Amino acid sequence: MKQVEVQIMSQTYLLACPVDGEEALREAVAKVDAAMCRIRDAGKVKARDRIAVLAALNIAFDASHRDPSLAFRNSSFGTAEGGDTPTADAAPALSAEADEALRRLIARIDGALAADDQLL
Repeated sequence: MKQVEVQIMSQTYLLACPVDGEEALREAVAKVDAAMCRIRDAGKVKARDRIAVLAALNIAFDASHRDPSLAFRNSSFGTAEGGDTPTADAAPALSAEADEALRRLIARIDGALAADDQLL
């Protein structure tokens, strides 16, 4: 693992990533930064943690429309109302590799926000 210094909304974060993952991490940071800056610049939301949550939702929504298999996987949105049975069009489960990659990304985001005392 290597340490990569990045900036999101003019704040510096030191993130760990695999040696061959720096380019992908920087691309992800650029998307997150752009999404957060758009929300901040709209002027309706000021709190950094709320901006981060809205940006994450926007990015996830956009990704699910590009690849429907990403949509609301393993969530209550994939179940019928009032029941635990998945709907006929529920997305399939993540592969073990994709699930682990998503868990690592969430842990990195949580760590960055916690270090900034922004995680609630």
